[in-house]
Amino acid sequence: MSDDKVVLIREANDGDRDAIRKVLEDAYGQYRAVLPPEGWDQYKENIVASVDSDTPIARIIAEIDGEIIGSSLLFQSSETAYGAPELGIHSPILRLLAVSPSARGRGIATLLIKENIKRAIELGATTLHLHTSDMMESAVKLYERLGFERAFDKDIQKGEILVKSYKLQLQTAAIL
Repeated sequence: MSDDKVVLIREANDGDRDAIRKVLEDAYGQYRAVLPPEGWDQYKENIVASVDSDTPIARIIAEIDGEIIGSSLLFQSSETAYGAPELGIHSPILRLLAVSPSARGRGIATLLIKENIKRAIELGATTLHLHTSDMMESAVKLYERLGFERAFDKDIQKGEILVKSYKLQLQTAAIL
């Protein structure tokens, strides 16, 4: 895949769901070896359920020459993102950011994050949240470089895995 190709960031349509699932499985498949088998199965099931759910307020994709090479989902709150109103996140949450392994290193994830930020601002939000874990080391570095800060009070414990919460203050977001 040539680096000089134009990346189109757009809202996904229903016909894109199979391609989104493939991008997610390819991107998150690298964690299969790190998780116990039942953990991977549950994680993959959760990914597919999120793509097919009607709860995201936006399904954003990155496309080059008609090929979907990245995706993300934006949810209104912790209740719609995780079925966890007790987390108390009442602002947009970015979930399942994924870039095809063959398209990595080209700024696709940053473009997707910027689009999620833009949409969160359009909704009148002051923060954008996301959750990740230490096994996603390169993603954590990207989030921190873009100005996301830890929100310890919104962490989620999933078995032995600590799912860390991050938030970005939108009015001071340097990424824009």
